[in-house]
Amino acid sequence: MNIRKQRQQAILELIKAEPVSTQDELISKLLDKGFEVTQATISRDIKELQLVKKIGSNGKSVYTANETPLEKLSSKYNAIFTEALVSVDYALNTVVIKTHVGMANAACAALDASKNDGILGTIAGDDTIFVCCRDEEAAAALSKKIGEVLGE
Repeated sequence: MNIRKQRQQAILELIKAEPVSTQDELISKLLDKGFEVTQATISRDIKELQLVKKIGSNGKSVYTANETPLEKLSSKYNAIFTEALVSVDYALNTVVIKTHVGMANAACAALDASKNDGILGTIAGDDTIFVCCRDEEAAAALSKKIGEVLGE
């Protein structure tokens, strides 16, 4: 995972764990976690993460992750994805997912909505999805994760 993704994941964990009201607070907490950041970087991260300020339990406005329509859609896709799966395997950087007949396109859309950094692209047929991953490690991780969904 690249440093930007790590930092943004840390931001999400921080604002979930405790109230953060200002960018300066966020910078301080990230510095404590070993991230060297500037105000401009934090400002970009807040925009990219689509953080919003809401009134917290203490009555002060605090940063929170805004649930976007895409995230709501993603949770719906998860149910479709889970029900569509039949099997999964991989070779080198390619993952092959078998689905019930006619379900590959829906399952592929769910996979695309996951925005997995290890996935370069997907192709769906009627009952098969080909996933091109960045490398063999990403393919193995994706295959393992899908296998866990299948109960393997």
